[in-house]
Amino acid sequence: MNLKRKYGNYELHPKMKITGYENEIWDEKKEIIEELKRAVQEKQKEKKTCILSFDLYPGVRKEEMMELANALQPDRIFDIEDCAKDEETLLREFNDYITDDRVFGIMCHKTIDTWFESEKLKTMKKTIETEYVSECVEEKDTNGGLIVIIGTATELLTEADVLVYCDLTRWEIQLRYRSGMPNWHSTNYNDPILTKYKRGFFIEWRLADRYKKERYEKFTYLLDTETENAPVLTTGNAFRGALQQLAGQPFRMEPYFDPGVWGGQWMKENFGLDASKENFAWSFDGVPEENSLNLEIGGKTLKVPAQDLVLYAPHELLGERVHGRFGAEFPIRFDLLDTMGGQNLSLQVHPLTEYIYEKFGMPYTQDESYYLLDADEDEETYVYLGLKEGVDKKEMERELRAAEKGEERFPVEKYVNKIPVKKHDHVLIPAGTVHCSGKNTMVLEISATPYIFTFKLWDWGRLGMDGLPRPIHLDHGMKNIQWNRDTKWVYDNIVGQTRTMEKTENCEVERTGLHSREFIDTIRYTLSGPHTVSMDDTVHVMNLVEGRSARIESMDGSFAAFTVHYAETAIVPAAVGTYRIVPEEGEMIRMLVASVR
Repeated sequence: MNLKRKYGNYELHPKMKITGYENEIWDEKKEIIEELKRAVQEKQKEKKTCILSFDLYPGVRKEEMMELANALQPDRIFDIEDCAKDEETLLREFNDYITDDRVFGIMCHKTIDTWFESEKLKTMKKTIETEYVSECVEEKDTNGGLIVIIGTATELLTEADVLVYCDLTRWEIQLRYRSGMPNWHSTNYNDPILTKYKRGFFIEWRLADRYKKERYEKFTYLLDTETENAPVLTTGNAFRGALQQLAGQPFRMEPYFDPGVWGGQWMKENFGLDASKENFAWSFDGVPEENSLNLEIGGKTLKVPAQDLVLYAPHELLGERVHGRFGAEFPIRFDLLDTMGGQNLSLQVHPLTEYIYEKFGMPYTQDESYYLLDADEDEETYVYLGLKEGVDKKEMERELRAAEKGEERFPVEKYVNKIPVKKHDHVLIPAGTVHCSGKNTMVLEISATPYIFTFKLWDWGRLGMDGLPRPIHLDHGMKNIQWNRDTKWVYDNIVGQTRTMEKTENCEVERTGLHSREFIDTIRYTLSGPHTVSMDDTVHVMNLVEGRSARIESMDGSFAAFTVHYAETAIVPAAVGTYRIVPEEGEMIRMLVASVR
């Protein structure tokens, strides 16, 4: 197996330079405290008593925010979470969304006020607005008083004069779960990671995002709480301005990497990852709900969830056509699956649209595809895809259930096609198709974004990274397998579907997918010279699948040329409209671009 590094220019921590706002960001605690004191004093000139809120996204370390609050020397601090329902009540009231399943819950439609006791909120609100504010006004001199409110959803109590929204990325939340952090207002420190993540994904992040997106314009400040005891503060004005800038230019998010039982060595070698790790299986480098943005403002870096951009500027980012269909939700996902020197992925199937909606409350499903970014050239590489001709459904189910119990190994090749693949092949996988990638491949997975809904059918008898059997979901899986997707259907519909649309001396444009059941379209540009791309009112997600680097250039000078390196994923907002892909001089490149058709 050849794992020699190809280019070695993949950026692990890309920063998006924001122009302006150079004096509206602070990354030293002393400076942050001084700036907040200044803002409080300005408000006190107007109304004597100032209310400042530290509004926390679930997962922010409250003790750190409490240190900042105390440093402001307030007259009193109110913790809104004193009004929260107790843990037992929360578990009972949200049980239908949590479910008994190890992996899957149901998307919660509630709002964040349902976490709190309404009477306790009323009592605390009365104390703040009548009793204590009056006391401060009467007792304080001309300098006025200061009340601080801290916790999640502080605006449920009162509208703050100075609102400091304390943000946190999803990946950091997951790392904190692994380090023992419980879910919001809970004591489940030792629960399995899957349990904590499920509550975050299906409940906490849904409620918190609904609350947050209604208040972006109210933020006086945005506080990045990603790094322990190293907060970064920026003005709400700078935060919103930065998001508006990104909504009109190409950008990258910060990728993250994770090991897995089937993980390989390709990313470790090509991206310069930690060589001491056993493997890396996953890379999310194109998932705004998971990834973060590094905003470089005035030479300082502010890290925020990329989801903030989706929620704040969905029209500019997605385009009117896509926003009209999906709302403020980013519908395309790029990630990397590394089995080079590793093992096969689990045999799996994704739910049909009606099933995922009826069972889990999701409006669309995880249609996907595998683009072979690389593959071992020294031995046969393959994907498992679709069923063989004449499969006996009952017999296959019997053998799957016996394998789940550990009674026998499931004979995959008796039932599932083993399709040879090579570098730059693109295999399409509409929901309902049995599939998995084989060992010694490097897959760019292009899919719709409900990525948690994978029904594992067989996992080759392996244990997970936690030493426990990995979850198998045969009951769900058997209800979604499309039994007519046999060998002939696979070759007629989802293998070898690439079609040339345009070809010149310096350019070949090919449509590589996806299947007619899937809403994502993918175009591959093979270029040795500049090529202009029109976006048709949809966001573009791209990956440089061949070549050292390429530039994305503006047609009207509205943004600076943006460089994409080999295997990097970048996003071009719909607001750009038209752009130019420019290879390095004398080089041939391949750029794969996904959009919503």
